[in-house]
Amino acid sequence: MGLAAAGAAAMASPGAFATQPEETSTAKKNGRLKQSVCRWCYGGMKLEDLAAQAKAMGIQAIDLLNENEWDVVKKAGLICSTSNGPGGITEGWNRPANHDKLIKGAEELLPKIAAAGIPQMIVFSGNRRGLSDSDGVKACAEGLKKITPLAEKLGVTIIMELLNSRVDHGDYQCDRTEWGVALCKEIGSPRFKLLYDIYHMQIMEGDVIRTIEKHREFIGHYHTGGNPGRAEIDETQELYYPRIAKAIADMEFKGFLAHEFIPRKDPMTSLKKAVELCTV
Repeated sequence: MGLAAAGAAAMASPGAFATQPEETSTAKKNGRLKQSVCRWCYGGMKLEDLAAQAKAMGIQAIDLLNENEWDVVKKAGLICSTSNGPGGITEGWNRPANHDKLIKGAEELLPKIAAAGIPQMIVFSGNRRGLSDSDGVKACAEGLKKITPLAEKLGVTIIMELLNSRVDHGDYQCDRTEWGVALCKEIGSPRFKLLYDIYHMQIMEGDVIRTIEKHREFIGHYHTGGNPGRAEIDETQELYYPRIAKAIADMEFKGFLAHEFIPRKDPMTSLKKAVELCTV
């Protein structure tokens, strides 16, 4: 996932993004998947420039934006595929003490998200801090059930991200698919789903394709990233993204596959290759 704190590690010098937008064969169709890119991975680049070059590659959206950024990508002919929501990774919905603030923030933000034509808002479980998994599910569900009726009315899907607690986000509670699925079932709303981050779940579980096929009805969004190191999704890492992308497309997934890797090579060249790898 990408918030400001994580994005600091991904800052690149503006000169690294000097290449000009160029229409590619990928831009014609983009295959059966709608592809997006996470803004925080390109912190050294102006959002306007990222949007222009992403559009030239066939990317349809920019992921994880704040309210003041929505219009920037809209002017570029893209949409925001997921808006940042209230709360953060460590302080989330598994603490009832946080609920009033989170609910208020969601109630203010959801109508704006809907009016802007943004399909999703991201939320987080928060860290365990000794809380059992079953109690974490109950606490998250208690709070989220108070905003899902509004999300249903507005047509916005709330997505909770699955993150690894081994390498990047120690003690985070929503760190396994089965836990997230249990929460989805407890909430019981078609407007609450999971953000399945392929990089994070490779670290925690592996068996990516079998898992997403089994739980397809509970997954509303995907993030990519190379493992180990969260770098490019090319031949330098252990996941084979063309096969994963095909599996997602074969399930007739209608949401977005958003690229969330930290480029170690030329950023736009790496992003273009990622788009090509996931065009099926």
